Amino acid sequence: MSCLEAMHPARLDHPADFLPCEFHVKWADRAWEREQAHNLRRSVFCLEQGIFAGDDRDAIDARAQIIVALSQVGGAPDAVVGTVRIHESAPAVWRGSRLAVHAAFRNHGRIGTTLIRLAVSSARAQGCRRFFAHVQAQNVALFERLHWTALHPEILHGRAHYVMEADLARYPPCPDPCRGYVTRTVRHAP
Repeated sequence: MSCLEAMHPARLDHPADFLPCEFHVKWADRAWEREQAHNLRRSVFCLEQGIFAGDDRDAIDARAQIIVALSQVGGAPDAVVGTVRIHESAPAVWRGSRLAVHAAFRNHGRIGTTLIRLAVSSARAQGCRRFFAHVQAQNVALFERLHWTALHPEILHGRAHYVMEADLARYPPCPDPCRGYVTRTVRHAP
């Protein structure tokens, strides 16, 4: 049983007593990782946020690199608990989109932060000179703490977003994105 299956089925934000101690953030290189990433996006953007009806896939998915955050149990990958996709939109210009973290894991580690870090750092290793993202308004402060600059507001899919640009000097290239990074669970006092 995966850590996601061990959660109470009626509430996405109610983790089981067991929480993985670490998460592996890397480029998706297996079919099950890509499929679980798409399922997570559907859960977040279609069911939870109601931005899309049915599915959020678009033409970008055909050329995007999917990045996943995998919960680790006993040192082995268990389930996709976070994802983001990146793609080169013009020579040396990259974009990130569809950042999603499972509701039960949003406060248990630096999953979103580590996904963003690998997105930009792996693009840099591929020759990226500029990196942009459309960021939902409620997440702008997080991206600013991570050395991104808000360029201008924009309405996208009926929601307030900001076009933001990463400060590439703060993101050293990651030459092995399939190996990626590991982040540990942050324990909060009860």
